[in-house]
Amino acid sequence: MTQHPKPLPSTYLRRGLLLSTLLIGSLSLSSMLFAGEKSKTQSTPLPKKSAELFQETKVWNIHLKLTPEAWTEMEPTGGQGGPFGGPPPPGGRDGRPVGGPPSGGKPGGAEPPSFGPSMFVAPTFMGQADKNKDGKISEAEFAQLAEAWYDKIDKDKKGVVDEKQLRKGLNVVLMPQPGGGGGPGGGGPGGFSLQAPPGKKNGVSGMMGIEFKYVHADMEFEGETFNDIGLRYKGNGTFMESRPTLKRSLKIDLRRYNKGRKLAGVSTINLHNNVTDASWMNEVLAHRAYRDAGIPAPRTSYAKVYVTVPGKFDHKYIGLYSIVENVDKNFLEDRFGSKKGGLFKPSSNKMFDYLGEDWKAYNQGFDPKTDLTEEQEKRVFDFCKLVTKASDEEFTKEIGRFVDIPKFAQYMAVLVWIVDFDSILDTGQNFYLYLDPKTNKFQFMAWDQDHSFGQFGMVGKQEDRENLDIHKPWTGEKRFLERMYKLDAFKKLYIADLAKLSKTVLQPERLAQQVDAIGQAIRSAVKEESDTKLANFDKVVAGQNIKPANNFGGRFRMPDTVPIKPFMKSRLHYVEDQLAGKIKGKGITMGFPGGGGDNDFGPGMFMAPAFMRELDANKDKKVTRAEFIAGFAKWFKAWNTDKSGFLTDKQLRSGIDKALAPNFADMPDFGGGDGDF
Repeated sequence: MTQHPKPLPSTYLRRGLLLSTLLIGSLSLSSMLFAGEKSKTQSTPLPKKSAELFQETKVWNIHLKLTPEAWTEMEPTGGQGGPFGGPPPPGGRDGRPVGGPPSGGKPGGAEPPSFGPSMFVAPTFMGQADKNKDGKISEAEFAQLAEAWYDKIDKDKKGVVDEKQLRKGLNVVLMPQPGGGGGPGGGGPGGFSLQAPPGKKNGVSGMMGIEFKYVHADMEFEGETFNDIGLRYKGNGTFMESRPTLKRSLKIDLRRYNKGRKLAGVSTINLHNNVTDASWMNEVLAHRAYRDAGIPAPRTSYAKVYVTVPGKFDHKYIGLYSIVENVDKNFLEDRFGSKKGGLFKPSSNKMFDYLGEDWKAYNQGFDPKTDLTEEQEKRVFDFCKLVTKASDEEFTKEIGRFVDIPKFAQYMAVLVWIVDFDSILDTGQNFYLYLDPKTNKFQFMAWDQDHSFGQFGMVGKQEDRENLDIHKPWTGEKRFLERMYKLDAFKKLYIADLAKLSKTVLQPERLAQQVDAIGQAIRSAVKEESDTKLANFDKVVAGQNIKPANNFGGRFRMPDTVPIKPFMKSRLHYVEDQLAGKIKGKGITMGFPGGGGDNDFGPGMFMAPAFMRELDANKDKKVTRAEFIAGFAKWFKAWNTDKSGFLTDKQLRSGIDKALAPNFADMPDFGGGDGDF
């Protein structure tokens, strides 16, 4: 039987015999520092049961207290800005938001990086050019990088490439394959994976080498003190977007240093920062939709979160978070009546490929959250073999022994109705897989739903997402989904569930009432964050479009964000007309460069027009080897502003953002299903 070791807890800080004795006596360093401090939060009765903790319109008060040493230790190292690795960002958690004034901490900190193409490609430039690893790029190293990249881009060795070849080549040089090839999540040639190297956390953060470390802290929950909790950051895209600020997503482990301790029956508290969602309720209402449709899904509530770090912050308001129920053994016991069974959190753009009979080949892609028995591992092997190798006749006959088809039909109906492409539909992540010990069948459960209601703008146009094809809703090639959607036993249930959702759980007026109720409950907490956030919040609650939070400094056009209310009305129209056979839905072939879309989709799609614009000296829409190398030489001279002969990381990022800012106008039919990029 394969063992799946649990992460080791952080070590205590030992500061002399007296402090060690106090630690052994279960008094944390932070509880000593804050002993006798009166809570500044207005307390309400502590929840006794999970049903009291998780109420969609409830806003709790959480005050986190850390020592300066723990605050420093908690800060992760690793890549910055995108899925290509690199150094940590300058500045860090001084509370300074991107593009705005300081909101906390001491003035004069380093300026956080601006949101632009350098976030994604500067680490790759630096990592591949800096051969002697001195943290800077010499003129010779930059020239060598140009030569090496052109040799990879010009596969035919003709000495000239057009934009299509440039795009494909940039996908190769700018998009390494962290997950390796072939396995669940392994990118393989031309694909890109959100699967991290073995043993690391899957997703953008893990791919970049970021590891979140637990530290000792204290927590006040509605005035009740919980000494010595485990605290760390969490998230992938949301972490990268919020990294230069104080408001990052957090995970609280109540029993990490105090075995058996719980709050209202739960031992882990997930605090999600909702930085991608101006309404703070995409995830909350998506999870409710699954639950109301009969699919196990996390419950939610909200919390105003404060932090105290002596010498840095004194009861500082970080912001409004959603509390999202953890999918763990407590969850399994509540929903399925048993803590047993296999729980997985897959990340794969080659979902359920058969890789033989050695669990090591599956472990990273399936990411088990429970210790597995040999029988459970074999169940995964057999399931993958059926999906990958079985004939249509055998698949039809046997799949019902492995997948709870009625539950899967319900899950897919909700997912397709609310159009979340950051899921099994595209990126191959953000869901849990549970092997029920009672039935020995797999069930699917949603996770990380902030891009629900058509708000994953990297995939398709807005109208295409609203009219997403209910019969082929995924991007690229996904063998498991393709086989399931050909299955009559599944398809009949799925279509019936879509029709039922349109009249019940996902009826637009019903969702509008939920939006209004939550909006009223959390508005004052949003107001405390900023006037800008409140203005956008009021608009989306009212059903008005807003400008995107990030638009690369205005250097190219980003579509408006369409909030829940208008999306639901439009989606209802398209779903009902598709069900009635009046229209054909939109198929979206291109996906996010971590999902299963066309292999051409990746950084090259965004960067090739800018490279062509900068390097095509004679404007013949082709780039020769000489033009490519000369262009890099020109960049070096322009970007090396202090004429030192070396490009620093700051100079590199500034130069990339100025020279290589993409423009969607350069790319025909951006995000549109069948456009040829």
